[in-house]
Amino acid sequence: MLGLGAVLRVITMLGYRPALWFPDSYTYVVTALKPRPDLVRPAGYPMFLRLFEPFHSFALVTLVQHLLGLMVGVLVYLTARRLRAPGWAAVGASVPSLLDAYQIELEHLLVSDTLFAVLIMSAVCLGVRRTVGWRTACGIGLLLAAATLTRTVGLPLVVIFAAWLIYRERGRVVTPRLLLPAGVMLIAATLPILGYGAWFYATYQRVGIVGANGVFLYAKTMTFADCAVMKPSPDLAVLCDPRPPRERPPMQEYVWGPDSPLVKLPGITFAKETDALAGRFASLAIQSQPLDYLGSVVSELARSFTWGRPVYPDREVYDYYEFPDRPPAPPGRYPATEGAESARRYEQGSITAQVVEPYAGWMRTYQDVARLPGTAVLVILLIPPVAAAVRRFRPESTAWVLPWTTATVLLVMPPAVAQFDYRYVLPVVPAACLAAALVAGKPNFRNIPRNVRI
Repeated sequence: MLGLGAVLRVITMLGYRPALWFPDSYTYVVTALKPRPDLVRPAGYPMFLRLFEPFHSFALVTLVQHLLGLMVGVLVYLTARRLRAPGWAAVGASVPSLLDAYQIELEHLLVSDTLFAVLIMSAVCLGVRRTVGWRTACGIGLLLAAATLTRTVGLPLVVIFAAWLIYRERGRVVTPRLLLPAGVMLIAATLPILGYGAWFYATYQRVGIVGANGVFLYAKTMTFADCAVMKPSPDLAVLCDPRPPRERPPMQEYVWGPDSPLVKLPGITFAKETDALAGRFASLAIQSQPLDYLGSVVSELARSFTWGRPVYPDREVYDYYEFPDRPPAPPGRYPATEGAESARRYEQGSITAQVVEPYAGWMRTYQDVARLPGTAVLVILLIPPVAAAVRRFRPESTAWVLPWTTATVLLVMPPAVAQFDYRYVLPVVPAACLAAALVAGKPNFRNIPRNVRI
């Protein structure tokens, strides 16, 4: 499986040179060449790009991302086997990471998701070791900090991992030594995040690591917000949309579209005052219509589990996740055109993706048949809790808890604070598959001989 996954990635690199671009890619490159906190996205991935800037090759970046994608599959397999999962379960759990066509295409895009996935899975695999000392706990914390500074959705996992490090020692006498790993992990995760927050504050005089939380939550609530129910104050009423929710555009149009009430306000969309106003509107909408908010989250989450792959949120975004049959058009929006200039300086040459046949055609054909359906993701997520319930939560079933909880949090967070996106599902799959493999072998941390090195 690993060999086949490597061959598919070689074909992808031969078919699409040097890389594929997503709208976010241009912002990442600008931040890489001019390091400073971005208002919308943390700077973890731009710093990753900056590591390779001396080589002036986006092809090298995609090569490294493909190697990281293979690494995720290897981590899943090795961790499952070392915790005594059957060979068939360990191999099966690694297959989606190694062979899913959309995973391979995501690795070829200049976006943060592959880096985020390998950081999260590395932390998960360390977290389910038989023993977690303070050094391992420190490593977990640093990995979670790096993941959070790559995608902010990683922040809740800091608390999840701390709780896990305490939970896995249940049944033992609570002592300071038992709590040490959780404390070390929290410190190791918190310090880099606070350091980045200080940099962000020094740049914008704002507390946080991004300045767009209110804006995105506002856009989320526009899927259901009814000002007749909310009765907002005059300063908030300017953000109302009189159209019924079913007639409104996709959520991202309220962030980027020129007709958005938020975008029409004076100044930049992510200014401190505008973001605060959007956050207040979103909070009022959720408090006034909690059931509508919950329904919106559930309906967005349900998109993760469809058997097919319907177009969403619109054709433009959807097409970025498909291997193209012709070079994509150059960016049209000003920020992206500025980013394209930075990208040409980074590459010291053309950045236009070359579609080389027959390799590109092979990957397009492969993508038509080789993907993990959303319904299969749901089944994989259900396997661990159902198996544990059948076994009445006997001790041997506990190792699945951390990867399953990680997968669930990563899946739920985007629909809860923004919207569903197909690429947000892919980093969830390795952790979910590892959890399923672990219940197949019924491993725990006490049935492994001490001479087995993990």
